[in-house]
Amino acid sequence: MSPKIKMLKYACYTANLTMSVVGNLSPVLFLTFRSLYGISYSLLGLLILVNFVTQLTIDLIFSFFSHKFNIPKTVKAIPIIAAGGFLVYAVWPFVFPNSVYVGLVIGTIIFSFASGLNEVLISPVIATIPSDDPDREMSKLHSVYAWGVVAVVAISTLFLLIFGNENWQWLVVVFMLVPIASSVMFFKSEIPPMETPERVSGVVKMLKNGGVWLCVLAIFLGGAAECTMAQWCSGYIEKALGISKVWGDLLGVAMFALMLGLGRTLYANRGKNIERVLVLGAVGATACYLVAALSSISWVGLVACAFTGLCVSMLWPGNLVVASNRFTQGGVFIYALMAAGGDLGASVAPQLVGVITDFIIAFPKAEGWAQALSLTPEQLGMKAGMLFGAIFPLLAIFVYLRFLKSKNR
Repeated sequence: MSPKIKMLKYACYTANLTMSVVGNLSPVLFLTFRSLYGISYSLLGLLILVNFVTQLTIDLIFSFFSHKFNIPKTVKAIPIIAAGGFLVYAVWPFVFPNSVYVGLVIGTIIFSFASGLNEVLISPVIATIPSDDPDREMSKLHSVYAWGVVAVVAISTLFLLIFGNENWQWLVVVFMLVPIASSVMFFKSEIPPMETPERVSGVVKMLKNGGVWLCVLAIFLGGAAECTMAQWCSGYIEKALGISKVWGDLLGVAMFALMLGLGRTLYANRGKNIERVLVLGAVGATACYLVAALSSISWVGLVACAFTGLCVSMLWPGNLVVASNRFTQGGVFIYALMAAGGDLGASVAPQLVGVITDFIIAFPKAEGWAQALSLTPEQLGMKAGMLFGAIFPLLAIFVYLRFLKSKNR
């Protein structure tokens, strides 16, 4: 492998590390922002919604208009945009101390814009690099994201513990080094050409293909199964299982991320037959959700939450592999549409779980049902929400079985 190709791979890896920062920076700083600036939980949660909506918008734009973009130049611009977003995020409170939240929103929009581009373009860049096993290369790329989540949480926790919440801006500056390094490597490498539909009519033609929409449904369910547990794990372990936040985050949330990275790394090194892996992952995830929701033993529920990470580890990158194998002429369009499907699942499913949880808590008979099960209404609501979350991997089993049967034929 030539030095430029190696440099390109490392640039893609650091670009995915940047996505780890984008996806987890605001959540790890929520309590810091609340204590320093008095920002409400609703407004803090809105930052997550802004992140997903921005990424989804970019996914949809590239789904229809990828042929209008200079792809190599856009790829090289991704880390620069991300670094600019981090800079606004960190510096705004110094310059405009009376409108801190505005700066957080603007910074979030900018680096989420970069993350949306990253999601659409970095996977096809890796796919164009010659490899003996492209499936494993895709898994390796996505395993970097999972390990990055672990690193972001660990570094943030230690930094704030040592230097204090009031110095959080310097933590953001430290994370800025990741996209800066990525930018340097991209400019020292050569990005290969990638296929895109020549015009919007070409996109419309592909959208009439039912197989395309089946792949979008597959990654929607995969993204829903992964991100529902990822976003609800911490609160569920603390409130529904009655385990302290420190131990819950350490043994539940961190282990979920570790298992996510482990699953993708194992497939990158030894994996094959991605369709079978998807079926087994969906079956395992369904079982984990059911055990977490129905078990009356706290540590069993905690283990189920953590082990879900291993089961869902390939449901996102694996569906990208399936789609790229089935639609070899789709190029950037297929990756953009799949990213949109995954992001939609990652945003809609956790929200629905929250709606179900609130509905059960407020239901007039909830208190009586909870007492009969030796639970509080809040615990009953969260268990109902977790049980509802099992629907997504359960439905995914049937979609992935279709992939497996069509491959065998």
